[in-house]
Amino acid sequence: MTEMFLHNTLSKRKEKFEPIDSKNIRMYVCGPTVYDRAHLGNAKSAVVFDILNRVLRQIYGDENVKYASNITDIDDKILNKHQQTGKPISEITAETYQWYIDDMHALNVKDPDYRPRATEFVQEMIELVELLLKNGHAYETEGHVLFSVDSMPNYGFLSGRSMKEMLAGARIEVADYKKNPADFILWKPSEEGQPGWDSPWGFGRPGWHLECSAMSSKYLGNSFDIHGGGSDLIFPHHENECAQSLCAHPNDSFAKYWVHAGMLMVDGVKMSKSLGNFYTVNELITQYPAEALRLLFISTHYHQPFNFTFDGLKQSKQILDKFYNALLRVKDVETTKIEPDERVIKALADDINTPLAISYLHDIVNNLNKAETIEDKQYYKSLLLSSAEVMGLLYQDAEDWFKGSITEESISEDEINQLIAERLEAKKSKDWAKADAIRNQLKEAGIVLEDTPQGTSWKRA
Repeated sequence: MTEMFLHNTLSKRKEKFEPIDSKNIRMYVCGPTVYDRAHLGNAKSAVVFDILNRVLRQIYGDENVKYASNITDIDDKILNKHQQTGKPISEITAETYQWYIDDMHALNVKDPDYRPRATEFVQEMIELVELLLKNGHAYETEGHVLFSVDSMPNYGFLSGRSMKEMLAGARIEVADYKKNPADFILWKPSEEGQPGWDSPWGFGRPGWHLECSAMSSKYLGNSFDIHGGGSDLIFPHHENECAQSLCAHPNDSFAKYWVHAGMLMVDGVKMSKSLGNFYTVNELITQYPAEALRLLFISTHYHQPFNFTFDGLKQSKQILDKFYNALLRVKDVETTKIEPDERVIKALADDINTPLAISYLHDIVNNLNKAETIEDKQYYKSLLLSSAEVMGLLYQDAEDWFKGSITEESISEDEINQLIAERLEAKKSKDWAKADAIRNQLKEAGIVLEDTPQGTSWKRA
């Protein structure tokens, strides 16, 4: 069996992956808050952990892996959206949840085994708060229940931050009712018109960090193998998850490996609406192929900062054009069931080294292009597709890729077909000048025509 290695935020180094139970490997990844369109950061994280999910299943067997990723549908951002738009919260979350699913499917992100929604697990969250109160790690004050960081001697062990650094960190709410400014909310009261649930501490709703502790425990147990998310979640979200889960269940270990995707930037700076460099997935995949965006995400090692540029997106499309062109040349060659290239699997098993794995795909494509015998063409085509599948690439029909491979400036399929029809009429009328003019017009638009006895076919160059 291929050995696997992952960079563990807990130890701050790359470690050999040794599952708690190789027949029951469990991974939990923090999903999105559904209040708007999924943005590049949401998508990059989803793609990274989709590949980790695929690699785990390739090495350990599909039946031996369980993957859970949550949907946050209780959050102040959702409440703010409700107040801004007047739309019911249920309508906002239902619509934006479906947007997210549609975008992920466009990026060929597989559905996790479990996709729990926070609103479905409020009772489990209440029970977790009760455990923390019972164990002396939480206290009630002014209608709130707060986690006491002073009750946990090694609080901050995941992020490695000192208390001073934590207090200066993001999303630390200063409030008079806290014993320590770093104490965080487990339960808070809901005001009139806000969503809430009955609890032993009154009508209210859970804190942000609580849901992942409750839902991961529900589906994967109190000790599981991998917890993932973006590096921006290390503190305070994942730090506080650790605190809650370990203090509620002191005889369990919570997550053994913490895997974090690097920060996302756009043109070298942090993505931000205020800077005008904020992009949603939907916005981009109406201009460029979704698969090109997926390839761009994994062209940088997941643990490193990722820099989005439109030049990079165009380059990713060109690489896929090369790959699909190789497949188009052997479109009539049947494939056989074959294991992925061992080099690809070893690269992905070595802390998800996607750039190295992609380089091996280039090597296979080159061999496919040079193949002369049917046997060699069949072998390299099958090897390319099985190896690419582990990275979620080359999942489209080659002809469909070239017909649907669009950019912002692309001519539409309807316009292409209309011009081809006009060219056919011109040829019937022996208006060769017009027929040639239409061919040249399409060529300038990146459309290549091929006249055959069966008619005219086309593809995007």
